[in-house]
Amino acid sequence: MTAGRRLGQLAIIPVAELKGVGEKKAEGLEIMGIRTVLDLLTHYPRRYLDRTRQTSIVEMKEHDEAMVLATVKRVQSRRTRQRRAMVDVDVFDGSSYLHVVFFNQPWRAKQLSVGTQAVFFGKMERYKGRPQMTNPVVDLVGDRTGKIVPIYAQSEKAGLATWELAGFIEEALARAGPMADPLPEEWRDRLDVVDRTWAFRAIHNPESMAAAQAARRRLVVDELLRLQLALVMRKRAIERESKGIRHVVDGELVRRFHGGLPFPLTGAQRRAIAEIAADLAGIHPMHRLLQGDVGSGKTLVAVTALLMAVQGGFQGAFMAPTEVLAEQHGLSVRHVLGRLTVPDEGTLTGDRPLRVELITNRTAAGERSRILGGLADGTVDLLIGTHALLEEKVAFRALGVSVIDEQHRFGVEQRAALRGKGDDPDVLVMTATPIPRTAAMTVYGDLDVTVLDEMPPGRSPVVTHWARGELEVAEAYGRVETEVAAGRQAYVVCPLVEESEKVAAKAATVEFARLSGEVWPGLRLALLHGQMPSKEKEAVMASFRAGELDVLVATTVIEVGVDVPNATVMIIEDADRFGMAQLHQLRGRVGRGGDQSWCYLLGAAATPDAEERLSAIERSTDGFELAEVDLEIRGEGTVLGTRQKGQSDLKLASLRRDKEWVGRAREVAFAIVDADPTLATQDVLREELRLLVEPEEAEFLFKS
Repeated sequence: MTAGRRLGQLAIIPVAELKGVGEKKAEGLEIMGIRTVLDLLTHYPRRYLDRTRQTSIVEMKEHDEAMVLATVKRVQSRRTRQRRAMVDVDVFDGSSYLHVVFFNQPWRAKQLSVGTQAVFFGKMERYKGRPQMTNPVVDLVGDRTGKIVPIYAQSEKAGLATWELAGFIEEALARAGPMADPLPEEWRDRLDVVDRTWAFRAIHNPESMAAAQAARRRLVVDELLRLQLALVMRKRAIERESKGIRHVVDGELVRRFHGGLPFPLTGAQRRAIAEIAADLAGIHPMHRLLQGDVGSGKTLVAVTALLMAVQGGFQGAFMAPTEVLAEQHGLSVRHVLGRLTVPDEGTLTGDRPLRVELITNRTAAGERSRILGGLADGTVDLLIGTHALLEEKVAFRALGVSVIDEQHRFGVEQRAALRGKGDDPDVLVMTATPIPRTAAMTVYGDLDVTVLDEMPPGRSPVVTHWARGELEVAEAYGRVETEVAAGRQAYVVCPLVEESEKVAAKAATVEFARLSGEVWPGLRLALLHGQMPSKEKEAVMASFRAGELDVLVATTVIEVGVDVPNATVMIIEDADRFGMAQLHQLRGRVGRGGDQSWCYLLGAAATPDAEERLSAIERSTDGFELAEVDLEIRGEGTVLGTRQKGQSDLKLASLRRDKEWVGRAREVAFAIVDADPTLATQDVLREELRLLVEPEEAEFLFKS
């Protein structure tokens, strides 16, 4: 057992017990989400003021971002002609004056009274020959001394300055004393990290920037290791608990399926199928993520996995997040399976057609009874559906393989519910929203990962244009007319269903009326959005698939899985209102046949982030490259948002900055769990993991 304070002990000491934290200050800390001594110690500095390399105002260069420590000499509040609140502040740092302007922040006048010392962080510009910062980040540091001053995130509502937080944290460190270290010395040496007690002290009160970096590295390893331990333990626990079905992976059914395809499999598809086959033939149930870009042929790989179950006498389930996508899969799976048959001793020929059924919330009662009967007696081989598959009445005779499409729309619980439909069936989850490798290890760390990184032959990249002006919009409309005249079809996507006074974005209903009345009165247009009744939606999609419509005006209901090879133009209205993954998914609805296709992104970018996003989409059609750009622009919050639990533990670690450590933490987690599956001898680690995960999860992970 390691001596010293444990995190669990610090997690039950309220901050109100610390010297100097009265009732009012405790309320302020509560607003910031800080309730315990552990919360306070893990409220890390957001940056440091390095007084050994401090910029003076006189040295600042125009357009450079800089951080200066200065004293307020003059403050003035006024209103602009547009009635906006404006606060003018002159500050002095001993070398020169800096003019600081705040718009729409009237409270700054009270915060920055004459004589206040503060750090100002922002871009230096020149206005009427004077150095100026506009709306910089401000940190009140008081008279903090030291070469390196930590600066903490503050909250105006909480009414706490960075120097006050630093004082409370010093008190918390004294209260904590030496800390228990869950990493034995040999692991610390192998990873080249410092011990925990030193790390907590040095991150809050570093002697140098090198010390702050060494402290950060150790605490990042702790965060990532806890997260990976939970994922690896879940993976190993499922393997221990489950018997697994040893499937017949080299049977006749799969051979006939592949032999009947009008095109060869890509190298990536063959590799993916080989990895899945190895899982299905093994003693443990498969838990694999199939990641592939739009149009890389994931469905074909998934159908192959399902047929490996069917050829051994088992059934397959294919779950999709929406009715539109489930119905699309129903059509495409029936189409690719064509006239395949399976053995049936009860027939004259000794076989019967392979039976694929579809079940959603709108399946009629009589049809549902027929399908459920076929599931129970084993005559339904493959069942495709939405969440309706999880209903209690849906009972398989022998479920062998489950496929879950667009995994990010389902949680761990739904994965487990589908697994519970059989005797530990194999599970393949798919996503067409590529995420970077480090993120995949964090979000889907309890799964093995397969990547489809190759496009089927004959696919031309979609030509993408960002249409900012009227002439470019006219070009986009002209392209629709040209393509429709050549017998092809187009999509126009809008961000909203109905107009909103609050949001200035094109609504599908209004745009449909405008396009059909003013722009293309001679073309056949239809409207599709999520609020329409299911029957109406399906009727519109069926007409579009059949070529009876020229242009489909839609919301993002068409984002995933809609497959109409004859559609060659995609126009996305108010494109800056969509996320990068969404734009890439939408663009993937065209270019699905052999014809050249186009995607037009309409509208200006309202923010620098939107500009970067639209430029990236225009520049690249590689979903994995775009996922890396998206991670850079928006940060990992967007990626970790797909995890149900655990993301709150990443207060310091960054999937972008700490790529190397994600992989190393995962290696350490495997080594620890494989030597000690329930952490029976690692009591400090075990206790920390219990703090991180939900009680039911802990019960599952630590069951010996």
